[in-house]
Amino acid sequence: MNNETFANHTRSLSEIASEMKEELKQFLNTRLQMLKSELHETVAGVRVALPLAVLALVMIGTAFLLFSAAIVTLVASAFAGNPYAWFLGLIIVAVLWVICAAVAGFFAYNEFRSKAIFPKRTVEVLKADKNWIESEARTTTYGRAA
Repeated sequence: MNNETFANHTRSLSEIASEMKEELKQFLNTRLQMLKSELHETVAGVRVALPLAVLALVMIGTAFLLFSAAIVTLVASAFAGNPYAWFLGLIIVAVLWVICAAVAGFFAYNEFRSKAIFPKRTVEVLKADKNWIESEARTTTYGRAA
C-alpha cells in the first residue's frame, strides 16, 4: 500500500462530521421540497374545485328547498280538512330530514376519522428513510455481513 492510497482513505473526524452535516441538510431539504410540492398540488386542486363546489351547493340547496316544498304539500294533502295539515306536513318532513342528516353525519364523521390528514407519500418516504437509516446504523455498528 503506498502513501497516496493511504492518504485517500484517511479523513479527519471534522471532515466526516462536516460531510454528514451536509448530507443531512440535503436529505432534509429534499423531504421538505417533497412536502411543499405535495401541499402545492393539493392547494391547486382546491382552487379549481372550490368555485364549482359552491355553485353545486347553491343549486342543490335550491333543489332541496323545492323538493321539500313538494313533499310538504303531499303530506299536508294527506291531512286534508285538518286545520293543522300544513303544520303537520312541515313537522313530518323536518323530522325526516333530521333523520337523514344524522345518518349522513354519522357516516361522514366515521370517514373523516378513518382518513389521515397528512400527505401520505411524504410520510411513507420518511418511514422508509427511517428504516433505511436504522438498518445502516445496525450494519455500521455490528460490521458488514458477508
